[in-house]
Amino acid sequence: MSSTDRDPVKVDLSLLRAWPLPAPGGSKRSRGEVVVVGGAGRSPGAALLAGRAALRVGAGRLTLAVGESTAAEVAVALPECGVVPLDEGRGGSVRGRSIGAAAADLRSADAVLLGPGLDDIRETTSTLRRLRSVAGRDTTVVLDAYALGALAGSPNRGRSGRRILTPNSEEAAVLLGRRLRDERADLLEIARRYRAVVSCHGVVADPDGSLYLLDDGGPGLGTSGSGDALAGAIAGLAARGCTPAQAAVWGTYLHMATGVSLARDIAPLGFLASEIVDRLPRELAAVEHPGAD
Repeated sequence: MSSTDRDPVKVDLSLLRAWPLPAPGGSKRSRGEVVVVGGAGRSPGAALLAGRAALRVGAGRLTLAVGESTAAEVAVALPECGVVPLDEGRGGSVRGRSIGAAAADLRSADAVLLGPGLDDIRETTSTLRRLRSVAGRDTTVVLDAYALGALAGSPNRGRSGRRILTPNSEEAAVLLGRRLRDERADLLEIARRYRAVVSCHGVVADPDGSLYLLDDGGPGLGTSGSGDALAGAIAGLAARGCTPAQAAVWGTYLHMATGVSLARDIAPLGFLASEIVDRLPRELAAVEHPGAD
């Protein structure tokens, strides 16, 4: 496949303002509930970054389901969240069967993000398989990092429908089963194969044939934890009531805009993923409220 079905759409402020986010409600539950499943013993920070990003784009309620060895520390580090401790195997990897401990939260969640900080492909595959039976029918599921490897080669593994994938180029190649040759066409193929919206390096592909193109945000975004920030922002927007395509386009734009803004205010390289997360509300307001101080 070497072409796409529709002309690609360049994403700019005019497009976003003509495609507004759902109006925020006055309570935390009306703005949606997000559950992040991740945070193995060696990498709890990934789940923290993703969860904070979800809140920073306006999601109302957050639960982090993370490895039990760090659950207490995670709860202290992010007092705005609820925490569900998950059983760990040797080495601190989260056990797939332990997702049942978060079943009540997963059933009520508007969006679930699986992957940030997970580090065992077998256990992540088990988690993804079990997620299908415990997540709500209308829940949007965002898959990142090891969850993408668990999905690869098995398009029907886990749930489909309201699903968003956030691979980097290497993970996209794994999902495709070969090296990328024509990025736009290849990402559209992944979207159709896995029946999911795909966001990868400034391109958002929808299974319906739509392609959205964004700037890349600069080299500073290529930093540890940046992908967790992106996935969390997309999950937060999905929880607020966005369709998968809208959540991916808006989340990818905001991630890009923070890169441009931080490169200008700090330096082209050297800003941190936590700074990306904290800049998200400012960039969101710049789109929704132009000219505001």
